[in-house]
Amino acid sequence: MLAQFLQFLYSGMTVGSAYALAALGFTIIYNTSGVINFAQGEFIMLGGMLAALLSAGGIPLPLAIIIAVLVTCAVGAAMEKVAIEPARDAQVVTLIIITIGASLTIRGLVQIWLGKGTHTLAPFSGDTPIQFLGASLLPQSLWVLGVTLLVVGALAWFFGRTLLGKAMLATSNNRLAAQLVGIDTRRVLLLSFAMAALLGAVGGILVAPITYTSYDAGIMLGLKGFVAAVLGGLGGGVGAIAGGLILGVAESMTAGYISSSYKDAVPFVLILLILFFMPRGLFGAKISERV
Repeated sequence: MLAQFLQFLYSGMTVGSAYALAALGFTIIYNTSGVINFAQGEFIMLGGMLAALLSAGGIPLPLAIIIAVLVTCAVGAAMEKVAIEPARDAQVVTLIIITIGASLTIRGLVQIWLGKGTHTLAPFSGDTPIQFLGASLLPQSLWVLGVTLLVVGALAWFFGRTLLGKAMLATSNNRLAAQLVGIDTRRVLLLSFAMAALLGAVGGILVAPITYTSYDAGIMLGLKGFVAAVLGGLGGGVGAIAGGLILGVAESMTAGYISSSYKDAVPFVLILLILFFMPRGLFGAKISERV
């Protein structure tokens, strides 16, 4: 029984780490603009798809990953410049609708360009399971967990130690005050979209060897990342990480002990419960008045 529980726990923590990275992307953009970016799932898909196709085309895996991340960051920045910046004075609801339109556009272009097929990425360090306390753990799962921890640490350093990170925090706290002290908030918003795209691409690349990827893989991953962000308390980085892990474990336990048919229903049940009983999320992050 313990081995079975640990097996489900490992699986949940692995997928939950990907949700956490997606949730961090939602959180970064929300903090700087008050916008929920529903194209975040497409960044996840794009990173995984590009890395898989580049690797299959003979490009060494490390180089394929770097190119996939850079291209996805460029797409995120281009989306902000082309779609968000021209409408920056519009209402938040309008901006959210624009992100939905951008999501559909990216997905459609990828479908035309890369096709509808399913693609896979080779595991980073083999696929021989590691036995730990009676349960099997894939080496790729360790990559997912380890890289997620590194990303969280890097973000903590960036926001706490760098001038640009502090400028982003200032913009998230009070955009007008940040402008008055000379912070270029348009640059901050552009950076926030690029960073969200980077986080999405990293998450998509990490889970591609486990879950495979396709042009529509970002739909559910994006929605679940949003649920994780709301679950932890939209606007808080710690809450985003916790929300992703909680959601991943809840899904895994539901699939293991009840039925895998109900796995995808878990996020929507959780978000309904959270919005009904704890609208500020588990960690009580204050929801911005702009929403």
